[in-house]
Amino acid sequence: MAEYIITIGLEVHAQARTRSKMFDGCSADYAGSEPNTHVSVVSMALPGAMPVINARAIEIAALSGLALNCTVNRTSVFARKSYPYPDLPKGYQITQYDQPICTEGWVEIIGDDGNLKRIAIERLHIEEDTGRLVHADGATSLIDYNRSGVPLMEIVSKPDIASPEEAKRYFQKLHQIMVWIGANHGDMEHGELRCDANVSLRPKGQVEYGAKVEIKNMNSFRAVERALNYEVQRQIKVLESGGEIVQETRGWNEDQGVTIAQRSKEFAHDYRYFPEPDLPPLILSDEWIAARKAELPELPDARRARFEAEYGLSFQDADLLTSERPIADYYETAVEAARAVGGSPKEVANWIGGELFRLLKDGAWDAGQLAVQMPPQHIAALIDMLAKSVINRTVAKQVFEESYTTGANPTQIVKDKGLTQISDSDALSAVAREIIASDACAKAVAEYRNGKASAIQFLVGQVMKATKGKANPQAARAALEAELSH
Repeated sequence: MAEYIITIGLEVHAQARTRSKMFDGCSADYAGSEPNTHVSVVSMALPGAMPVINARAIEIAALSGLALNCTVNRTSVFARKSYPYPDLPKGYQITQYDQPICTEGWVEIIGDDGNLKRIAIERLHIEEDTGRLVHADGATSLIDYNRSGVPLMEIVSKPDIASPEEAKRYFQKLHQIMVWIGANHGDMEHGELRCDANVSLRPKGQVEYGAKVEIKNMNSFRAVERALNYEVQRQIKVLESGGEIVQETRGWNEDQGVTIAQRSKEFAHDYRYFPEPDLPPLILSDEWIAARKAELPELPDARRARFEAEYGLSFQDADLLTSERPIADYYETAVEAARAVGGSPKEVANWIGGELFRLLKDGAWDAGQLAVQMPPQHIAALIDMLAKSVINRTVAKQVFEESYTTGANPTQIVKDKGLTQISDSDALSAVAREIIASDACAKAVAEYRNGKASAIQFLVGQVMKATKGKANPQAARAALEAELSH
């Protein structure tokens, strides 16, 4: 089998998080609404209805472009993209073509070789979203126009992506940034962030790209990876059998796990682009662009690098803690609280990356609720009690989970349940004698006295069990060693 070079570019569509639609004042908050209840004369393209640009949508587009390292162009132009499809009530879409609002950006992902890789972004333009087709049965299609006219940003990468796995990581990166800056809700299930992919193969050594196939209908990270993996294998089979790849648009069928041919791939001239006559060119001043730059928060990559430098975290820990902005904010608040009692940023990272992430995964709480459900000061209280040997680590994990589940202060939980660590030598000596004398421990006792030092670990475990985890493990070991020496 010949070796092939995979070339992938993604077109990510992200709805701008605005209260109203792109070209009228109709509500853009349509999620969960009855079909065709969030519509207006503009979004339904009734005769005489005229578009008016949503200023906040333009601000969000510029903000997003800046977050993706793009240039915000001082002049951009809206255009009509003509194609006859039922989800477009006008018969054309108002979008941007040769003069988009943002161009020439990039983001960094982890490449297939494990190193940072820069994926170039060709453009970010803004347009109106389409309606949604609902295929009720084999013969009927229904149209819901609630989504029609919602501000939509299209982010087009250059063909820098070399595998389905890199494509997934790139899509995840855009999702992270868009949600981080508040430009998009990140809800892929309802189509607020979705993706099309262009993929081509060519034999290794060939300079010219192969025929480009577009894949549509992908609304999850997993779907992007699966669809591209399938399509790559499909194209390899065609090429290996002597066939030729046809430039076309294919749809991803999630249930069957296959791409399905839909239509021949259009070219730009097929859409008959021309400037939108009802909207003037968009002129942005230097002061306006500077104001958008001032709105940008510290971005995920910058915050990750700062966590490494300022808190001494590994790349992996810092990357995990900056996966979502509420998590990063929570971590920094917890660090401040922990430092007040002598705790370290690394200890806080261990608790959040370990126990807290486990509970977040298993439970129903989301990152945005953390500060209420598990105040960062509670983590500091646990770290303080551990440092002072009030509790041991086993008990600390139990208390952490109860504090997360109930919202109770860890200090109060320890007090109310009598979980204070047993370090008293007389009390532990008494427990140690009982353990050594028990039949269940006779074998371990004999092994230890015959020179197998590791056998004491079993006996320490029995002391912990007898004290319901409250014994100081080091003190328990010392008591056992003293009693076994008699």
